[in-house]
Amino acid sequence: MGIEITRWDVQEMIGTMPVKGNRQPFGLLHGGANAVLAEQLGSLGSAMHAAQFDSIAVGLELSCTHHRAAREGLVTGVARPIHLGRSTTTYEIVVTDEDGKRTCTARLTCIIRPKPPGA
Repeated sequence: MGIEITRWDVQEMIGTMPVKGNRQPFGLLHGGANAVLAEQLGSLGSAMHAAQFDSIAVGLELSCTHHRAAREGLVTGVARPIHLGRSTTTYEIVVTDEDGKRTCTARLTCIIRPKPPGA
């Protein structure tokens, strides 16, 4: 996928992903690639939040709305929390192209669970 995380913070997780190598047959960025980027960013933020409770975060629900196509370059995802609780987290992830135009808006909810034994 070529995702690179450029900012690690519970309040704002940022990452980039190249369009090249993540296109669907018509040459556009694959919607599933947007979903992977969104889930990666939101899951990392959720995991960082869960760690303070000695817990883990796992994905519960992901919703993506694709607004416009990206054909080349990099897309950038910015994940910001909507809710950071003891049992769930919810992040909004906005994906933009190199011109700063929104290509996708996603929402990820993770559930926080106790760390499994030995983890």
